[in-house]
Amino acid sequence: MISYSAPRWLVGGHSQTIASARLAPRPRVQYYRQRWQTPDHDFIDLDFTEPESTHHQYQNLWVLFHGLEGCSRSHYSVSMMHYVKQIGALGVVVHFRGCSGDQNLTPRAYHSGDSAELNWLLPLLRQKLAFIQNCQVIGISLGGNVLLKWLGELGSQAQQWVDCAVSISAPINLAAGAQHMASGFSRVYTQHFLRTLIPKALDKIRRFPGLGEPEKIKVCNNFIEFDNLVTAPWHGFSDAYDYYQKSSALQYLPGIAVPTLLVHAHNDPFLPGSYLPNSAQLPAVVQCLYPQTGGHVGFVQARGFRLNLEWMPTVCGHFFLAQRACYV
Repeated sequence: MISYSAPRWLVGGHSQTIASARLAPRPRVQYYRQRWQTPDHDFIDLDFTEPESTHHQYQNLWVLFHGLEGCSRSHYSVSMMHYVKQIGALGVVVHFRGCSGDQNLTPRAYHSGDSAELNWLLPLLRQKLAFIQNCQVIGISLGGNVLLKWLGELGSQAQQWVDCAVSISAPINLAAGAQHMASGFSRVYTQHFLRTLIPKALDKIRRFPGLGEPEKIKVCNNFIEFDNLVTAPWHGFSDAYDYYQKSSALQYLPGIAVPTLLVHAHNDPFLPGSYLPNSAQLPAVVQCLYPQTGGHVGFVQARGFRLNLEWMPTVCGHFFLAQRACYV
């Protein structure tokens, strides 16, 4: 397994998080979008790395589920999909509802426990791409929590659709993460997310009157407040802590039967390493890679002072290749 250590001049989880998202050059990736209808007559957008007419030429598929308010243009998405193209595989970034640039059509959004979305999407993806021999799935941050929850819920059944998986910086203890993000410098990240989450919520209330109280939502200062007013009631939870308890992936990890790698830095400013399970608490198919440094979905590297985003896709590639070798 490939080790990670941050550049000496990039000190601390905050700087490593911000540098990867804001300072590291991003490779360019051309996408080919497909819009799929959901079972509840909404839609999601999928951005593929190759046009549909060429999909039959590929044997290996990388599926990426992005983080909170992420998309196919997020720094981790383009770095992953650029790597996918380099190794000759097919890649796709699946957008959670409302994250592709267009608001979704129903009075709901997406959330950290939305494993039901994966439960219809991944089987359909394998059905549409029946020629694919290896389906490898990556979940980033929120997407990692959703992926791990789904894998744990399905257990061995998930092996029908997924061959192996990697979760990166997943907030597997949502209550602890929300509380941590409400204090100290981590509040900066919270405000960053709320700048897009709140307008989206207000727009949806305008389209679906009675869905919430705009005046209270406008003044939310942390995730607990926002989840109490928006995420929980919109998705069938009694309050924020009911949502956190039922949606946190930590409790589902023992059920995972698909070879899975957990990548999480101890200095992650969204969920520190003290909340991470050790390998003795996990099934044998689940491996842990917990570097001391890296930040949240950071893991930026440097040649001199020139930053790059190569570590995360390389780790995923090596893990996926190792799993395939086990079955040869």
